[in-house]
Amino acid sequence: MSKLQPARGTRDLFGEDMRRMQKVIDTFRKVGLAYGFEDLATPIFEFTEVFKRPLGDASDIVSKEMYTFTDRGGEEVTLRPEFTAGVCRAFISNGMQQNLPCRLMSHGPVFRYERPQKGRYRQFHQINAELLGPADPEADVDMLALAWRILKTLGISKDVVLHLNTLGDVESRAAYRDALVTYFSAHKDKLSEDSQRRLTTNPLRILDSKDEGDRVLVADAPNMSQFLNEASLDFFNRVKAGLEAVGVPYVHDERLVRGLDYYTHTAFEFVTSQLGAQGTVLAGGRYDGLIAQLGGPATAGIGWAGGIERLSMLLAQDPGTPRSTIVLPMGDAATVKAFVVAEALRDAGHLVTQDRSGNLGKRLTRAAKANARYAVILGDSELEKGVAVVKDLDSGDQREIALAELAASLEA
Repeated sequence: MSKLQPARGTRDLFGEDMRRMQKVIDTFRKVGLAYGFEDLATPIFEFTEVFKRPLGDASDIVSKEMYTFTDRGGEEVTLRPEFTAGVCRAFISNGMQQNLPCRLMSHGPVFRYERPQKGRYRQFHQINAELLGPADPEADVDMLALAWRILKTLGISKDVVLHLNTLGDVESRAAYRDALVTYFSAHKDKLSEDSQRRLTTNPLRILDSKDEGDRVLVADAPNMSQFLNEASLDFFNRVKAGLEAVGVPYVHDERLVRGLDYYTHTAFEFVTSQLGAQGTVLAGGRYDGLIAQLGGPATAGIGWAGGIERLSMLLAQDPGTPRSTIVLPMGDAATVKAFVVAEALRDAGHLVTQDRSGNLGKRLTRAAKANARYAVILGDSELEKGVAVVKDLDSGDQREIALAELAASLEA
């Protein structure tokens, strides 16, 4: 029988990889709470229509990447390829429009059938934040400030650049779309097969093309800024002024777009040069038309998602585990007493394990290798005196401490 391996594009998470990812999640939640966000957990799978309706049959996610199947009840369901559609579905299903604004944060696995490469998996993980209700540009500033504070708290903001653009309002976007169709139609025979298809279904996506021939044409394509009306310009200027006021640096990237029609105004990506081709670590935008498209009430929204794997790869070092105390009982009577001592230490906030196997020297070696801070040694003579021998594994010093004073004597 061949050795069992995880399916292609998936992996087991443990050790340093798990600690790094948990650091990203913990930081996200801590900062999110400081900004007034609440936790929301949506199902890992939804009815396929939840994703297909907003993303469209012509999108790469729907046509090439979704994990879709028919369950035993005959329902077509899809493993979530992204969070936003499911969050908006939850907003509608649970009548959250009665309590606007809604600040919702989620994290967990998402699934896309892609070619695995560095920082990209078929099952990967995201942090996700959505602000539903406010339609003002200052809400966009708030969401970008949240993302920037998370990056700063993780210590990785120096390696990341915010790329910012505007898609304008519906009127401006429609004018830009028409201009792109006119321009690219004149060069249709030079476009890649994918871009020829996008010309009729989603022309803004041509600007994202990685095909070298397409890139040559994109370089001379019209810019969005040429088609912004006064309202759109004012909205974008207020976003930029807000970012400058709160100290979030950015670059205006006129080629940054979102191809789906429900996106309006602000679009952004936080990009790094530290991870090769997979440079985007967090991205999002304003999607004022999405909830209505899903069948809910017209509700403004802006959100973003960050790749936990990619963010964790940028961390400077292994976050490590909290320093522990290891209780080492020597003898049968001490083995029983060690449970009482360990529980008392845990009650006082200490991280405690026990090691009951091997001689004392081997146990101390294992404790040091596990990066424990203290070893609490219990033997027959210590039990008779009501004490434990506590060895500081950093300094090597050891002393006797009364069992009744043990929890208060150790640093938690």
